[in-house]
Amino acid sequence: MSGRDPFCRPRSVRRGAALTLVFASVLVAGAATGSLPGADRGDAADGAAQAAPVGHHAEVARAAEEAAAHGASPLEAAERAVSRSGDRWGAVYSRGEYEEFEATLDGAYTGVGLWARERDGRIEVSRVGSGTPADEAGIRPGDRLRSVDGEKVDGRPVTEVVSLLRGDRAGKAAGSTVRLGLERGSRSWSETVRRARLSRDPVTVRSLASGVTIVQVSAFTKGSGEKVGAAVREAPKESGIVLDLRGNPGGLVAEAVTAASAFLDGGLVATYDVAGEQRALHAEPGGDTRRPLVALVDGGTMSAAELLTGALQDRGRAVVVGSRTFGKGSVQMPTELPDGSVAELTVGHYRTPSGRGVDGHGITPDLEADGRALERAETVVGGLGR
Repeated sequence: MSGRDPFCRPRSVRRGAALTLVFASVLVAGAATGSLPGADRGDAADGAAQAAPVGHHAEVARAAEEAAAHGASPLEAAERAVSRSGDRWGAVYSRGEYEEFEATLDGAYTGVGLWARERDGRIEVSRVGSGTPADEAGIRPGDRLRSVDGEKVDGRPVTEVVSLLRGDRAGKAAGSTVRLGLERGSRSWSETVRRARLSRDPVTVRSLASGVTIVQVSAFTKGSGEKVGAAVREAPKESGIVLDLRGNPGGLVAEAVTAASAFLDGGLVATYDVAGEQRALHAEPGGDTRRPLVALVDGGTMSAAELLTGALQDRGRAVVVGSRTFGKGSVQMPTELPDGSVAELTVGHYRTPSGRGVDGHGITPDLEADGRALERAETVVGGLGR
């Protein structure tokens, strides 16, 4: 996996603006439910205030301004405008929701400790944090969330479910309770869970008996990219690495690019367009290009995590093992509205280094593996080492 890379190009290609964009995803559901949250955005925390209206942003901003002028709710007017736009990933957040949303980028969040995603019009629990309120309540991955405080969630946008779970608009905070309607197989039940202020290290490292190093990244929050780099540098020289991105809902694009830099010697990570203007993201030079590497993915691998997976696969740096990823490859940009609320709407799409579109397609693994995916990944990385 070494040698000349056809995607290594001059780094003069415009890329700085990329780091202020949003590659938003169902990650917002994680922020609400207590999974590692954050939006797939760049490192500018005040990006909402800086971004100029683009595309549907202008329509949504105009609707909010007209509502404010007539004494109506700008937020509600913006929500209606987003709904009319047909933007699947469009969302509107109150000031408080967005501030909490931004705070989650540091890895701290208010929630109950479960990851959630939409599947076939329903909300499904994809992961539960160890020792969290959801874990202590006996909630498990695969459970379906049917209602929140008596309100049914089937068929509702994930952003609405997020708002209900967090209780932001009702002024709820850590210590408040939320009643969840759940379903597991033929069993249906209700569980009252207390919200808590939680934190978690998004990068964990462990070694297997075979000598393989597992670097698991649960989300790309601030500092996670450098932690991936440190894990690679500190791993035994002869150790192959399994980069476990299963259930990773995305995060900060800048952090995903930094993680890519740990395994690449510069070159292209992804391209994307904003209102028809083409831009690019590049890795920093000096990464480890020789160590055997497997990227482990599943249907919960989304957005920025897919961007990283696609780059490693296209450039021949990693063998991808697991199941097809989620398929979230659209670019969102935030705009602040008159009342301080924030609208995030789709403005473009990103592509892998070879030009593949991810949105609606996902990344297909080189080797399909479901039930024993980690074992298969360990076998593959061991083979690469030989």
